[in-house]
Order: sequence, then structure tokens, then C-alpha cells
Amino acid sequence: MADRLRLGVNIDHVATIRNARGGDHPDPMRAAEIAAAAGADGITIHLREDRRHIRDGDLEAIRAASSLPINLEMAATEEMTDIACRFRPHAACIVPEKREERTTEGGLDVAGLHNQIAPVVRRLNESGARVSLFIEPDPVQIAVAEVLQAPVVELHTGKYAELWIEGGLEAAAPELERLKIAAAEARKRGVEPHAGHGLTFENVGPVAAIPEIAELNIGHFLIGEAIFIGLDAAIKEMRRLMDEARDKADA
Repeated sequence: MADRLRLGVNIDHVATIRNARGGDHPDPMRAAEIAAAAGADGITIHLREDRRHIRDGDLEAIRAASSLPINLEMAATEEMTDIACRFRPHAACIVPEKREERTTEGGLDVAGLHNQIAPVVRRLNESGARVSLFIEPDPVQIAVAEVLQAPVVELHTGKYAELWIEGGLEAAAPELERLKIAAAEARKRGVEPHAGHGLTFENVGPVAAIPEIAELNIGHFLIGEAIFIGLDAAIKEMRRLMDEARDKADA
């Protein structure tokens, strides 16, 4: 069982708003400071090939703004691997990336892309980054992650979130079960399971209650909710709901 469930706050979409108009406002660096003060355990940022949100210059600025660990999401490309090895984040999460997508649409097929991903994982491990693979909750993908010597997998909760929208917990129950089985399988193999994508105040509880999961990474919902209640309040409420769900599961 994991210790206290960690919350990683993805601040990409602060940069998305900034870039929509140009200039420097709103500043992702300030969001990192607020997240730390509000109780986040880490900052997640995704430097995409097209630089649609976080830009190269943001990397060191965000690191300087917060003492929290940085989780750098990245595609398995030579360019991004070079950047990550220079930047040396606490963690590097390899994600699938397509230019035409609005957001990450699914987990990385580490089984099918083994030969492409293996040298990237090796270089990141050698640089000192804690490598994570963003995958579907599939035992085959977890087994390959173990072979690749990735210490962490992040389970894609997007399908769970979509099913929740369609019919709440009852509709999402089969996918929730997949997440539970995958988290247990990862722990059995010595791989630390994280989870994220599409999590909200409404649906986070059942995922947070999975005892093997060590960390949730949440971004788009928190930045959107911040428009209405402020980023500090949004993070604190997510933290409260996560802790409440984990406490109930442990009782």
C-alpha cells in the first residue's frame, strides 16, 4: 500500500491561456508558487513538440519558482530526450503525442513501441530522472514497463472519466476495476503506479481510494475550476477529496 497519496498539479493550461494572446500573463511560474502553497506535492509540465503551452524558457523559471519536484511530460523523441537530460527533472513521464490532438488521447503502447522507447528510458535513467510511462491499465503494458526498467507507470484514467460523464460510478465501474487490477499488478512487479487524466472533484474519490496508487496528476480541471474559485481553493479542495477518499479506504 502507498503512503499518503500525492497530488501533482499540471500547470500546462496556464501557459495555454498565456499563449492565446502572447505576452507573459498569466505566468505559469506564479501558478507553480500557488500550487506549492496550496498543498501540491509536485508540478507537472508537458513540453510538446509544437510548444502549444509550456515553452523552453518556462522550464528553469518554474523550477526557480518552486521547490516542489518537477515531473516533465515528454514524447519519446531525440529532441525531448536531449532537453530532459539537460534539464534533469525529478521525474520524466513519457507520453504519446500527436500534433493534431487537443490533449493526450490514450496511453503509450510500450509493448508495440519497445524498441523506440527502450533507449529513451535508458538515457533518462542514466540522467537521474525517475522515469514514468503513461499507459493504459493493461497488465501487458505494465509487464513491458518492468522489462524496460521504468520505476513508475501512470495509468490513463481518461476512459474512466468519459464513462463517468455518461453514467456516473455505475457506468465507470468496469474501468475502475481495470485500474484497481493494474495498480495491484504494478505493485506486484515493483513498479510504482500513478494515475491521471480527466479527474475532477466528482470522480476522483474512487481512484484516490485505490490503495496501491501513490500519486494523481491533475491539471485541466484544476485550471478550469480556478476561473471560478481560484487556483488555491481548487487545489485545496482536490487535496481534501483525495485525503477523504484514502482515509475511508484505509478505515
